[in-house]
Amino acid sequence: AKKKKKPKLLNKFDKTIKAELDAAEKLRKKGKVEEALRAFEALVNQYPQSPRARYGKAQSEDDLAEKMRSNEMLQQAINTYDEVVSLPNVPSDLIKLSLKREADRQQFLGRMRGSLVTLQKLVQLFPSETSFKNDLGVGYLLIGDNSNAKKVYEEVLSLAPNDGFAKVHYGFILKAENKIAESIPYLREGLESGDPGTDDGRFYFHLGDALQRIGDKEAYKWYELGYQRGHFASVWQRSLYNVKGLKAQPWWTARETGYTELVKSLEKNWKLIRDEGLAVMDKKQSLFLPEDENLREKGDWSQFTLWQQGRKNENACKSVPKTCGLLERFPEATGCRRGQIKYSIMHPGTHVWPHTGPTNCRLRMHLGLVIPKEGCRIRCAQENRDWEEGKVLIFDDSFEHEVWQDAESYRLIFIVDVWHPELTAQQRRTLPAI
Repeated sequence: AKKKKKPKLLNKFDKTIKAELDAAEKLRKKGKVEEALRAFEALVNQYPQSPRARYGKAQSEDDLAEKMRSNEMLQQAINTYDEVVSLPNVPSDLIKLSLKREADRQQFLGRMRGSLVTLQKLVQLFPSETSFKNDLGVGYLLIGDNSNAKKVYEEVLSLAPNDGFAKVHYGFILKAENKIAESIPYLREGLESGDPGTDDGRFYFHLGDALQRIGDKEAYKWYELGYQRGHFASVWQRSLYNVKGLKAQPWWTARETGYTELVKSLEKNWKLIRDEGLAVMDKKQSLFLPEDENLREKGDWSQFTLWQQGRKNENACKSVPKTCGLLERFPEATGCRRGQIKYSIMHPGTHVWPHTGPTNCRLRMHLGLVIPKEGCRIRCAQENRDWEEGKVLIFDDSFEHEVWQDAESYRLIFIVDVWHPELTAQQRRTLPAI
């Protein structure tokens, strides 16, 4: 491997004050953050045209922001990184480092559009550096602008056809556009390149999913590799937002979950829940919305959501007041910020692709409400089950699961997500919503 060239950070003037700059930097490297900041501030005051002193000040503010956990101080660092670039005679390596770190810190603060402007500046200043274009593509993806991200990666691949980072991201975008077969070679070749930034669980996840959708068994080779690389808990359990160490099995009994009161209540009141759901279905203005996560190969599947991410939909609950009243007693369900509570109707001729939920922090309960005699089934990992009216099935949807509806009439179930029973009260309070 070629030895990486050390970045050149000093201009002609900064070379004349190198000893002073080194002394301040030494303090910063030793973790004496406040002293380093005072030293660099003094240098900036004495030599306002010194890019290296200004950069040292920005780095010290950055370090201090981390130490104090202060967003205000971090914003100060961002401003100082920006000042570095506006000084005269700044070495190009220093411009690159300053702008890259500025964009990174802006993203950390959630200032995605500000970060995008910084990345655009980098690309304008250094048009031949594909790595900056790659970062700009990510910047567009972070604000949900896939079409501009796509243009950026097309440009990168025209300049550097073997750039693995651009390939996986381009494949990821094609997959999001539902260009399944087209996405596969980009995702595969990008992962095979081993380039920095390609070894990411999402790319294994989407390559495997794309291969499954075209009926290619090679999918499991990639899931296995993703598991070996530590991105998945197992070949079957492929959620990406996880808490380590939680009990993992595809199917659960009520007793194993500890939520027996909730299960009893659902099973005891299943007809009430069913009747309120049927009344909503019968309304002229249907409140059931089509599934919108691109999980269906074919067919008709709609849902009516009462709780989402631990938040109650007051309007929806007005239509099914008894069902919502019943659930209020069970915070493990209504407070599950990584799940939903909803009715789900699936019509004949529907197939749901094998897929995996986003997190291992929840379990999913299915209460059968209207179940045709035959033709409906669900597979979780390697085991198939059937629904029964008035009975609850419990599974961990972070494991691969698939659904078939080949009956003569519709299937209606009630879905209740609950926190994984092994999560602590603290984790339930602090885990971010999904």
